[in-house]
Amino acid sequence: MEKEEKMMTGEESLRLITEMINRTKSDLRQASFHILFWGWLLFACSIGEFLLGKFTGFRSPWYVWYAVIPGLFVSLIYGYMTGRNLRFFTYASMVYMWTWFSFLFSALVLFAIEARTMDSFPPLILTLAGMATFISGIIIKFRPLILGGAAFWVFALLAHFTGGAISDLSIPAAMLFGYLIPGYMLRKKKENNEI
Repeated sequence: MEKEEKMMTGEESLRLITEMINRTKSDLRQASFHILFWGWLLFACSIGEFLLGKFTGFRSPWYVWYAVIPGLFVSLIYGYMTGRNLRFFTYASMVYMWTWFSFLFSALVLFAIEARTMDSFPPLILTLAGMATFISGIIIKFRPLILGGAAFWVFALLAHFTGGAISDLSIPAAMLFGYLIPGYMLRKKKENNEI
């Protein structure tokens, strides 16, 4: 028995294309939230650790990074709430989502491997973040995010090859150039309906 294929009318095709465009706009809205949320959270954690380590007698300034745990839940809940109302997912949105899940899983494995020393953790996590950010910029076709991924790689090299304050400030600088500037550019583009 052969299946009959229904040909779409011009109006149905236009409606499908419009829905896909609107879905892409929704993806960009969600992307700008996550980029800015994580940019600010990680910027605050890295600056907090730097200031606590440099100007106080606090023995474990890295404790500020525990703020990432509730941040992860906020991010997951936001993604779930915005995603559950969508009628369909594009291939690009699925690749985007799994790119960031693979980053999360890789970061957790890396943390487990480096938990005792943590000396080489900043350059490695910046390298992973650069890859996920770069790929995300390609998926949503947004050049500032692609350049943001490249900025992560530059700051990963700086964190590895320099010492002292330059190395310590590589993470907040990476957040500024890799997430915050591209995130605000993306949000502005969305607000101006350029997407």
